[in-house]
Amino acid sequence: MSDASMPRISTAPSGFYKGFNQTVSLTAKILIGALILWAALLPKQAGTVLAEIQSQTTSLFGAWYIYVTAFYLVTCLLLALWPRSGSVRLGAKDDKPEFSRFSWFSMMFGAGIGIGMLTYSTAEPIFHFANNPDVIMGNADALSENNVHYAYKWALLHYGLTPWGCYGIVGLALAYFSYNRGFPLTIRSALHPILGKHTAGPIGNIVDIVAILATIIGVGVTIGYGVSQFAFGLHQITGASWIIAANGKPATTALLISLAVVMFASMLSAMSGVGRGIKWLSNINMALSMFLLAFFVFFGATLFAFKEFFIGTFTYLINLPAMSVTVWGNQGTEVDQQLATWQSNWSIFYWAWWIAFAPFVGLFLARVSRGRTVREYVLGAMIVPSLMCFTWFFLIGGTAVNLELTGVAKGAIVNADLSAQLYETINLMLSPNFAILMSGVIVVLLLTYLVTSADSAILIINTITSGGDESQKHVKHIIIWSIILTSVVAALLVAGGMDALRSAMIIGALPFSGVVALMAISLMKALLFDKQT
Repeated sequence: MSDASMPRISTAPSGFYKGFNQTVSLTAKILIGALILWAALLPKQAGTVLAEIQSQTTSLFGAWYIYVTAFYLVTCLLLALWPRSGSVRLGAKDDKPEFSRFSWFSMMFGAGIGIGMLTYSTAEPIFHFANNPDVIMGNADALSENNVHYAYKWALLHYGLTPWGCYGIVGLALAYFSYNRGFPLTIRSALHPILGKHTAGPIGNIVDIVAILATIIGVGVTIGYGVSQFAFGLHQITGASWIIAANGKPATTALLISLAVVMFASMLSAMSGVGRGIKWLSNINMALSMFLLAFFVFFGATLFAFKEFFIGTFTYLINLPAMSVTVWGNQGTEVDQQLATWQSNWSIFYWAWWIAFAPFVGLFLARVSRGRTVREYVLGAMIVPSLMCFTWFFLIGGTAVNLELTGVAKGAIVNADLSAQLYETINLMLSPNFAILMSGVIVVLLLTYLVTSADSAILIINTITSGGDESQKHVKHIIIWSIILTSVVAALLVAGGMDALRSAMIIGALPFSGVVALMAISLMKALLFDKQT
């Protein structure tokens, strides 16, 4: 490897932006501010235009999303399995991990996918139990026993190794170039082998700006789904009619109030930093997660889940290579059209979501993973979280599938709103009073996941805008980015609800997907061919 050091990233020496890169900070704020104003002042136009751009993006770049995420996954696994790279420690040889394994895993899981588990551990298996590519192609029957394995095959695709590969490759690249090469802990650092002296210049600034935009939109979608489920939970507990609109979805007012509560708590937590607020919240939500899983072990369809865990996981693993590179296009037949629509609505949406989330989660994973080897990092950041997701899907989702399969639910879960399906499952399992108590646990757990994701994102954005300086925790900047993140979610919810958020995210993730691919190439070059010191 060349021992040339990375040029210093310029930061303001004084004034409001002291210690921060003014170009990155202001440009990101201006672009995001323009999106907020557009969505707030012309909500119908914004929703329509975003949907049209998303449709074009999916049509032109859908295959790119499929192939590039497969590339991330293969790269992570290759680097962990290859003896030369797998044994490399992230940091000096005598560096010790800052966090215990429990806290380390709790923070990674909570920041990376915790909210999705509460929403999709029921919704994903249930939806694919009703419809998936194998049903479309006639290999299985919807809502029947012969479709259970197929439903899980596709559900696990979206929450298994591939999303954690998106997170993992970003975090691994950032950790290596920061802790082993002494570069700033920011996105552009991972491209130094490619950009060279331009890393600290305008091109590097663009890379960090793209990462901030992707983070804001990706976290915004996650918070949007989270506050929707939060509102359904409050309705379940209180029965207040104003929370749910006539269309059966949370009223905009309820969503905005829930959003304000979450973001205020997130701002307070972000001020306390990673070692205090985020760490303790992560431990709390991991403990509550274990309690929820234990509840389903004792009261759910455990035998059904246990059997399907092994069969479903095996089916997923043997089909993963084919599922990772299959692209369906609209070739004119009805089946082709249905397959292409399904892939656009599910796989491509998910890959964009994980890529948009990757700068935030990846930088956070790097921040808490110093002292781990590459092999240990991949095990802790990909394999273990995937198994955790599978456990949620089979225990909680399996109970919902079994309730529908045996006729107990009678369509109550399948026909419920995506964000309400977990509560419907609870209602079928418990008496009304106990269902309210368990719903309270879910709401508290959801709140901790929401706060952990939002406050972690705010701290990560602060780190990027300060050129990788982790010590920059100025209260005023935390407050500003909290307001910006809140405003983005609120404006897009008003403009078109979750559809507008989904559209903005699929569009916003595209530039960063290319950045991540270059990060993977840089990392492979460094770990496989450079002299390790």
